[in-house]
Amino acid sequence: MKPKILYHGSSKKLIGEKLIPKKSQDLEKNPNNLYKGIYATDIKDLAITMGIICNEGVNSSSLNFSKYNKDLSKGIIYEGWPKQKFIYLYYLPYKTFKRTGKIKHQFVSSTSVKPIKIEKIEIKDYRLS
Repeated sequence: MKPKILYHGSSKKLIGEKLIPKKSQDLEKNPNNLYKGIYATDIKDLAITMGIICNEGVNSSSLNFSKYNKDLSKGIIYEGWPKQKFIYLYYLPYKTFKRTGKIKHQFVSSTSVKPIKIEKIEIKDYRLS
């Protein structure tokens, strides 16, 4: 079943009216990261977590996508701490996205996408450890 809306969490505020495809920074050295794209998920809390752990000041972090992890929205910060007070949650239309490989809740679009809605979220409202 295709989701109607996908979510993209970012520490960066959109400049212009569309998100532009780019290489995923956390996968730069991964041979499967062959093209530029806009990465999104159908899990809102997972997108928020991504926005937080990819924040300026966080030097090392991860998400656990194992089949044993019941709560995919839990991220781990190993080194550093978010310097920003806010992240941005982008609500995106599904139409240009496709599922990426084996990760069930990850989608990618190779074309620019105009958000349906943008939500500014305070990091302090989320438990960090």
